[in-house]
Amino acid sequence: MQNPPVPTGSGDVNAKTALGLDANLGAALGYPVGILAIVIFIMEKENRFARFHAVQSILYHVAAIVIFIGLGIVLLILTGVLAMISPTLAYIVGLLLWLLFLGGGLVYLAGLLFLAFKAYGGASMSLPVIGGMTEKILNK
Repeated sequence: MQNPPVPTGSGDVNAKTALGLDANLGAALGYPVGILAIVIFIMEKENRFARFHAVQSILYHVAAIVIFIGLGIVLLILTGVLAMISPTLAYIVGLLLWLLFLGGGLVYLAGLLFLAFKAYGGASMSLPVIGGMTEKILNK
């Protein structure tokens, strides 16, 4: 005898999303494939688990883009100013900032994989600042 289907409004991890994916799979794929998170957020109206991870993924990507653009601007300005003072100092600081930039990229990718793994396992891992913003968006 089969169990009755779980209504998608419950936010159940095993329920199907509007795309026909299991909620945990859709949530997990939304992290590394950001466009899928946008599609799930737009199409999914009932499954809170899938919507939560879709919104959190979108906000995580947006935060990373803002941070990387900010770091890039700082990198360009600082190395440009230092190049007028001392080319050697500009080279060293530029190299250190590029290493920081690349380290940030690795942290970003590790975060994506960690969040995808947690979502696939059925956990609603809420990030410190982004998780609060996610809840505010979902509660509107």
